[in-house]
Amino acid sequence: MIGLAGCGRMGTPMLASLRSVGLRSKGFDVVDHDSDWITTDPKRFAQNLRTLITVVRDIDQTEDVLFNTQGFVTSAPKLERIIVCSTLSPKYVCTLRKRVPDHITLIDAPMSGAQVAAQRAELSFMLGGTTADLDDAQMLFASMGTTFHRMGEFGAGMQAKVLNNMLAASHTAMTRMVLDWADEAGLDEKAMLELIDTSSGQNWLASGFNKIEFARDGYTNENTIGILVKDVEAAIDAAPIGADLTPAKIIQKMIFNLKPRQ
Repeated sequence: MIGLAGCGRMGTPMLASLRSVGLRSKGFDVVDHDSDWITTDPKRFAQNLRTLITVVRDIDQTEDVLFNTQGFVTSAPKLERIIVCSTLSPKYVCTLRKRVPDHITLIDAPMSGAQVAAQRAELSFMLGGTTADLDDAQMLFASMGTTFHRMGEFGAGMQAKVLNNMLAASHTAMTRMVLDWADEAGLDEKAMLELIDTSSGQNWLASGFNKIEFARDGYTNENTIGILVKDVEAAIDAAPIGADLTPAKIIQKMIFNLKPRQ
């Protein structure tokens, strides 16, 4: 049985994709989804669980799922594989190998594409693990995504993801600032976005502005803008010794200060 823990904006459509191709799968969440295949009962979820995919928000929730409140590492006796899809500090992820029993395979597989790509099963995965382990799990990734980047051993996928997300955060911060300044100059938003999409300022957020669900959001702890702040912090945590952290911290502050855009 495949189990996905963390049935939020990303996890719920990912679970639907697994089920749509006939894979025996179920979800776990602390919030009731009124669904026959998503449970709030950790004991029920742990029964016959062999592959655990975690899509929870942060390190604290990951600790609960793996070791503490739910503790599926020990409460799921048939567990054979853990796939970490949450975006977390690479340093933290690398510590998991010493904490998880050797008989349990570990793969890190953070993803990119936002909710719209999860709904379309078009996610991009950044993968870390042995070639054999990634080959064995490829069917799962192919049910949820279309692009697969094998970055190296366990932990390498997460390192690549936080670096990529720091760029995504910079695009988000600067695009929103440019649009605010364009408003003040009396420029039409649609015309400005079309210009950016076909010019040297082209970037993922601007090009997908009317499709990406968080494009107009302001910061809150619970939304994707808040997650970007966390992701930049994860990149900072894994920065090279002696690296200049000033640009990353400026980007993080800009994201933190975003207000909703009407």
